[in-house]
Amino acid sequence: QVQLVESGGGLVQAGGSLRLSCAASGRTFSTYAMGWFRQAPGKEREFVAAISWRGGSTYYADSVNGRFTISRDNAKNTVHLQMNSLKPEDTAVYYCAASNGRYPMDYGRINSYDYWGQGTQVTVSS
Repeated sequence: QVQLVESGGGLVQAGGSLRLSCAASGRTFSTYAMGWFRQAPGKEREFVAAISWRGGSTYYADSVNGRFTISRDNAKNTVHLQMNSLKPEDTAVYYCAASNGRYPMDYGRINSYDYWGQGTQVTVSS
């Protein structure tokens, strides 16, 4: 069992930056693939970014590629999402997710993840 707690959300102007963090409980954090998803009002939850269990591979949605960076620190049981050049359309609740793993692993698929945090609100004003 893994518990995930997101932090770092807030209100920022367009063009600004935020860094989201996700703290995970448990001693096996390093064995989980991690992902970030977001859900805007009235829309379905969508994939944002993911990172493999060792951090050697990262994956991004086209809409954030080049602006967002996902990273992890297995020694501290944390995963981060650095968000730069934010746009109003990035406004959403951002969720951290952990996966026990699948074969093959589809990092962008909601059903690939087993544990979810409660989410943190990100609001980008124009």
